[in-house]
Amino acid sequence: MDFQFSEDQSMLRDTLARYLADHYDFEARRAAVRTEAGWRPGCWRAFARELGILGAGFPEALGGLGGGAAEHLIVMEQCGRHLVLEPYLSTVVLGGGALLHGSKALAEQWVPAIIGGEAIVAWAHAEPASRYCRYDVQASAAADSAGYVLNGHKSAVAGAPFATHFVVSARTGGARRDTDGISLFWVPRDAPGVSLREYPTIDGNRAAEVRFEQVRVPFGHLIGAEGQALPLIEQLSDAALVALSAETNGAMARMLADTIDYARQRRQFGVAIGSFQVLQHRMADMAMQLEQSVALTQVAAMQATAPWCERALAACAAKAQAGQAGRFIGQAAVQIHGGMGVTDELAVGHYFKRVTAIDLQFGSAEHHLGRYADLLYPAAA
Repeated sequence: MDFQFSEDQSMLRDTLARYLADHYDFEARRAAVRTEAGWRPGCWRAFARELGILGAGFPEALGGLGGGAAEHLIVMEQCGRHLVLEPYLSTVVLGGGALLHGSKALAEQWVPAIIGGEAIVAWAHAEPASRYCRYDVQASAAADSAGYVLNGHKSAVAGAPFATHFVVSARTGGARRDTDGISLFWVPRDAPGVSLREYPTIDGNRAAEVRFEQVRVPFGHLIGAEGQALPLIEQLSDAALVALSAETNGAMARMLADTIDYARQRRQFGVAIGSFQVLQHRMADMAMQLEQSVALTQVAAMQATAPWCERALAACAAKAQAGQAGRFIGQAAVQIHGGMGVTDELAVGHYFKRVTAIDLQFGSAEHHLGRYADLLYPAAA
């Protein structure tokens, strides 16, 4: 397999890296977390209008740059390196991906708005009792002569406080708990009956509990065929696994770099602690865990268009390794920094919180190890 980026992909990576280095340092991020908004809308506009990265993964026919999973990987890795708060995953990978693969008419109308930074999307799929089950959907959408009437409760909706629209899963075939009858809908945040309970998360981001009570949804806002959205949900969820793994890789790379730098400067017994062999071994183990995660994430990105089982296996492997590596590298980074590793003023603790939160998004490492085994040996499931 060829893991080399193309010239255009390398340019995308370098351009975004330079912008974030100049405009998104750790102190600026800390300040944004403390604001009422909880993010930096100016940076989001710059992503759209100055850098054009919001269109990197969309086809040129819709105003994008013609990329795909590899471009999402590049952007998300840089987001991880700088603890970016802006909702690239929910808006571009999930929201834009749902429109792109599910509804040509909605994609033509709204993808240009996503690329331009005007439309911000939240993925409203998980529910209070669903855990990591992708088809446990209790929200309902009943059809009438004017469209659908949507009712339900979605939990831990990342980026919901920033969103202008939601992609919402609901059952259109009754309240069964099986794989049939699940649909996706494009719902404006300001639609009557939509309410949010917003809250901060442990890693400095924002999320919300979202309730839909008698929300009217036109027929034209149905994404894909009625009752047949589960394959698309599976595809988008696997894309999210790869994107989150890439973000974890970026965060781990920053934790490793900060730890090596600290070990070179911190002196004990008259010498730099980086000269202690036991710490050298620990940092070498950190580097090996990172390299394994990077390799598996790249493989998963290359398998994004493969048959579903191959795609799912690669995505599970990447997310499981990223979760385990993030825990190992985060713990080691904090330990080598000592007590200051968990202070609010030091970046490494914030990176550790972020990789810990990522591990729980769309399934933990343990969950995806089990899912990998079930996919590989279906007769034993």
